[in-house]
Amino acid sequence: MLSNVFLALVLTFVIALSWLRINDFAAHRGWVSSSLSRKIIHIGTGPVFVLCWLLFPDKPAARYLAALVPLGITLQFLLVGLGVIKDDSAVEAMSRSGDPREILRGPLFYGIVFVVLTIVYWKDSPIGMVGLMLMCGGDGLADVIGRRWGQKSLPWSSQKTWLGMLGMLLGGWLFTVLILSIFVFAGVFAAPFSAYLPALTVIALAATLVESLPFEEIDNITVTLAAILLGHLLLV
Repeated sequence: MLSNVFLALVLTFVIALSWLRINDFAAHRGWVSSSLSRKIIHIGTGPVFVLCWLLFPDKPAARYLAALVPLGITLQFLLVGLGVIKDDSAVEAMSRSGDPREILRGPLFYGIVFVVLTIVYWKDSPIGMVGLMLMCGGDGLADVIGRRWGQKSLPWSSQKTWLGMLGMLLGGWLFTVLILSIFVFAGVFAAPFSAYLPALTVIALAATLVESLPFEEIDNITVTLAAILLGHLLLV
């Protein structure tokens, strides 16, 4: 763990921006489709950023400085979506149709959630990272798997499939287990990892049910909110 909070901030910015620009470049060159690039960013950005929390020393200002990373990226999303900044690579990577205004919905909500949960929960509680991992790994994989291989729609949500729902459950649970186990191993949380498993499973199941509801463009909020509310009941 680094002793200098500002060095940790710089490294986190570099790592996060490098991840985003690599995906922007791949989409711009046509190596991956815009829809797939959007989901790769959705799935991978969360774990990359949350793991960077381990770089920060235990100082009061750490959470606020770390939150500057998603805040800066979210402000960029906002400016690109509004047309203030022209960034064709970012638009191709984060929109389905090539319309920059799409960034003002899912990607913008995604960034706002990261800023809020980083400040509110940080490394004080696993609740924040559980919510983020379910949003990233679960909701992200649900869309990828559901669109590519899902055939049978859910009775209550015609745009979503049983296979996508399974992807949400397994992806969210696995991402949450992996990241939380790393933080437990690093000594951030004192409880043995096995103590968290029942709660993580229940939260993943609940978040999966919420993600399956017929709401569009707000899954980043609804899934995370469900995980946070249950987290306060089961993880505190």
